[in-house]
Amino acid sequence: MVSLERRPLVIGHRGASGYRPEHTASAYRLACEMGVDFVEPDIVATRDGVLVVRHENEISGTTDVADRAEFIDRRTTKSVDGEQLTGWFTEDFTWAELATLGSRERLPRVRPENTRFDGAEGILRLRDVFAIVDEQSAALGREIGVVVEVKHAQFYEDRGIDLVEMLCVELAGSGWADRPERLVVESFELGVLNRLRAAGVRAEFVFLAERFGSPADEPVGDAPPRSYSWYRSDAGLDFLATRVDGISVAKANLLRIGVLGQALGPTNLVERAHARGLRVFTWTLRPENRFLNLVFRGSAAAEQWGDWNAEFAMIASSGVDGVFVDHPDLGVAIRDDAVA
Repeated sequence: MVSLERRPLVIGHRGASGYRPEHTASAYRLACEMGVDFVEPDIVATRDGVLVVRHENEISGTTDVADRAEFIDRRTTKSVDGEQLTGWFTEDFTWAELATLGSRERLPRVRPENTRFDGAEGILRLRDVFAIVDEQSAALGREIGVVVEVKHAQFYEDRGIDLVEMLCVELAGSGWADRPERLVVESFELGVLNRLRAAGVRAEFVFLAERFGSPADEPVGDAPPRSYSWYRSDAGLDFLATRVDGISVAKANLLRIGVLGQALGPTNLVERAHARGLRVFTWTLRPENRFLNLVFRGSAAAEQWGDWNAEFAMIASSGVDGVFVDHPDLGVAIRDDAVA
C-alpha cells in the first residue's frame, strides 16, 4: 500500500519528464526507479475510444505528427476549453494510427539534452502505464501509485465522448478498479470528478485549480460561474470539502510574493485546506531558472538550474501533502530530508 501519510508525497509528473520526453515508457520507468510514490499520466481519447496519455489532445508539440505526410489533412483548428488551437488532435485518430507516431521532447529549448531521445519511443495508452507501474512495483519491492489526470472532460462530452465511461472500463480491465489505496483521480473540472465518484470509482479525488480563470464546465445550471480563485477561498474550500478529498494548486499559490516578485515564504492555503480535511498537492516543481521564482534564479539562462533546493524546501515547509516534479530524484531528496 502506498503511504498517503508520508509528506510530501513525490509524484513523477508525466514520469521523469525532466530526463526523458514526457509520457514515454522510459520516463515512467525512470521515475519509479528514482523513488517516486506516484506517477501522473494525463488522459485524452482517440476516435475509437482508447485512452492515451498525452499532455494535451493537440499533439504537434509532443509527437512527430507534423512530419507525417499521411496525416497532413488531419491538421485543423478547434476551440478547446475556450482556447483556439491549430494542430493535430487525438480524437481525430484511431489508436492504430497514433501508435505509429514517435514521441518528442515538449520543451526542447529548456531541455535540449532530452531531444536525443526524440522518436525513440511511441505513445502509450493508460493501460500501458498501469502495466509499467505494476512491473516496477514488483521489481522494486514497493507499491507505486498512479495519479490519473482527466483532461478536457467537458470538451469531449460535448462531442459525445464519455471519458467517465471509458475510464471505468479501463480501470476494470487493468485490475486497478480494486486498488483505491494506489489510485488518485484529478481534474480541472469538478463535474467529471462528481460523475466518477457517482459511478462507483474507488479512488482519492483531487480538484485541480489553475491560478487564473474558471473551470471549463462552469457555470453549472443556473449557478454563477465560479473562478479557480474562489475555490481557493474559505467558501470555496468549504464547498470542495463535501465533494473531493483534496485540491491541487500551482506552486505560486503556496508562496507569499513580495512587491518585487520575490518569494517570502509559504501562504496559509495548506493550513486552511487541512482545517477542512482536504489534502493539498502542488505543481510543478522544476529546477530550471525559467520555472523558479526570481529570488531563486541563478542566472538569466532559462535552461540552467538555479537554487531549486531552496525553493522546493520553502514549498515543502508549507506542509503540502504532495509535490509534482519533473526530476523525481530532486523531489525525493526534499521528501527524505523533510522526513529526516
